Amino acid sequence: MATVDIKGVRKAYSGHEVLAAIDLSMTDGELICLLGPSGCGKTTLLRIIAGFVQPNAGAVLVDGRDVTRLAAAQRRMGMVFQSYSLFPNMTALDNVRFGPRVAGQAKDEQFRRARELLDLVGLSSHEAKYPHQLSGGQQQRVALARALAVQPQVLLLDEPLSALDAKVRLQLREEIRRIQRETGVTTVLVTHDQEEALSISDRVAVMNGGRLLQVATPNEIYHAPKDGFVARFIGSGAVFAGHAEGGHVRVGSLLLPAEAAHQHAKGAAVEIFIRPESVRLLPAETTAPEGAVSGDISETVFFGALTRIRMTVHNTPAPLHLWADMSSAEAEGFLPGRKVHALWDATAPRVMPVP
Repeated sequence: MATVDIKGVRKAYSGHEVLAAIDLSMTDGELICLLGPSGCGKTTLLRIIAGFVQPNAGAVLVDGRDVTRLAAAQRRMGMVFQSYSLFPNMTALDNVRFGPRVAGQAKDEQFRRARELLDLVGLSSHEAKYPHQLSGGQQQRVALARALAVQPQVLLLDEPLSALDAKVRLQLREEIRRIQRETGVTTVLVTHDQEEALSISDRVAVMNGGRLLQVATPNEIYHAPKDGFVARFIGSGAVFAGHAEGGHVRVGSLLLPAEAAHQHAKGAAVEIFIRPESVRLLPAETTAPEGAVSGDISETVFFGALTRIRMTVHNTPAPLHLWADMSSAEAEGFLPGRKVHALWDATAPRVMPVP
């Protein structure tokens, strides 16, 4: 399909910088997610790639060709929007064959291609239906088929699942990944949903404040966030500010075990990040193991087979809150108010410099 290179792209509106010198390269056939909170610039970046918005500086290259000043219609890119944007007076079949028809393909080829793509998205039996006769998930499948009908070099997806309910969203994201792998089209997906990004992408590009903070595989983004923002935004966990002290981070009077603290000078200001699956809780009646911290349970959150427990440590300048994940069967005796010890393997925490 195509490689995509974004080089030094900047964008500002009325003096307000929306994108700051974005550099990002995508390999042929890769699915990359632009992930970040609302207003971070991810949709603006997608629209610059598509050709709907012109950058103030920088370039967009497709297979090494500079397309920055090309109109959107000349870029051979397919786009799927959050709002489906189907033609209400056209059937599913006619919506999908719209692109090939405009491109001047022979009529039999238009129908062949449209039916092939409706089959790919699992809607062969719905080709004669109009958008209002289809569910939201089905409409988004038609929109995906329509975007693929023009045989794009690059597929752009702008929050395509956010308007759907949870069950349909899960099904459709699996379908998008399957279809992307089958077609091999280089794909950029914008989302604010971390679970969606981690489950569907080859790489995740985390953005905030118009800047690209980290680009890595889902596994690396989750287990090795580069800074406190990425750590907080991806998954759950506790982040504390402190100072490196050998294989520990000192937070107030506490020495929290963290081997990664060795990578920082003694006394350096750092943040320690601990995920709930790394924390183990023991009843306070047991002897506190070396390196454990003590406190009491302040909250429990039931997730079916899993229960997430919040523990509060009070003997610090400000109360610290640790989260621990336990099986719900094991968590039955761990109720709010109970005093507990928390411990973790010293290799588990991530230690990051304070920005």
